[in-house]
Amino acid sequence: MAAEHQPLLLVQGRNLITNLALPALLTDHNGRLLFFNDAAATILGRRFEEVGRLPREEWAEQIGPFDEEGRPLAADSLPLAQALRDGRPSQGRFHFRLDGDTKEVEVSALPLLEPDNYEGALIVFWPIEAAADETT
Repeated sequence: MAAEHQPLLLVQGRNLITNLALPALLTDHNGRLLFFNDAAATILGRRFEEVGRLPREEWAEQIGPFDEEGRPLAADSLPLAQALRDGRPSQGRFHFRLDGDTKEVEVSALPLLEPDNYEGALIVFWPIEAAADETT
């Protein structure tokens, strides 16, 4: 089976987030999960090699985002969708299923753009209580 061709920008994005201490995900232009780093794996309770590439709908079901009651959120209003649609960074706060529990996270999504083309998005996130603990 032939390897799937990845645009250079996505390869560079993966290389970047591999070395980040901040939990990060990489998606393609359709929102399909392509990779997450070890910092994200620690929080999610699973390594990328265990999860693999997932369509947006599947990883949204497994990881989130959810509202405070645990109900799935509409994808079109989320930072990832806004970054891919509008071509500019977007930020939000919602709940992810992290290591078996649903926890509130802050999320920033950055579009990965080639001239006249969206290649994907880089998403960084962190649990809200972790940020609060560091300031006290």
